[in-house]
Amino acid sequence: MDFNDLGLRAALLRAVREQGYTIPTKHDVPYPVETVHNAGATKFEGRYILLFRSHLQNGRSIIGIAGSDDGYKFLVDSKPFMVPSTEGDFSRFEEYGVEDPRICAIDNVYYITYSAYSRFGVRIALARTHDFKSVERMSVISEPDMRNVVIFPETFNGRYARLDRPHSEINPWSIWLS
Repeated sequence: MDFNDLGLRAALLRAVREQGYTIPTKHDVPYPVETVHNAGATKFEGRYILLFRSHLQNGRSIIGIAGSDDGYKFLVDSKPFMVPSTEGDFSRFEEYGVEDPRICAIDNVYYITYSAYSRFGVRIALARTHDFKSVERMSVISEPDMRNVVIFPETFNGRYARLDRPHSEINPWSIWLS
């Protein structure tokens, strides 16, 4: 099977929808977007939450949010969860978009790592939420270009760990443990 074949992908999506599952597409988003993909997922207060990447018509990325009671039928919120910051320190690193969220729950706090795109390249930023209604940006946490970061929810000998995916010619397609 060639999963890059758009016809095959469309047929699989139709089959999934016929079973009553709702995988959000751009048509399910109540604001104009060109794509929906690369979601991070978690369970929060008995509901399933998806934070997903969308491209706007200008090519910039935002992070949307959808919820589900059963993990199969998702409803997209009326507004994006995160858009690029336009003020403060984060605006320099997010001018081209925010992408690829990953969620890690630690002590009732949900930490979100995401890609922050700008003229400086792609850096990983860290945000947190307690309720998935508001989000607090905390810090840019990578110096080199990175595509994704996943934080482990438990410590190892008292230290947190993460998986990094560098985005450079030096280590293409690598995964680092930090």
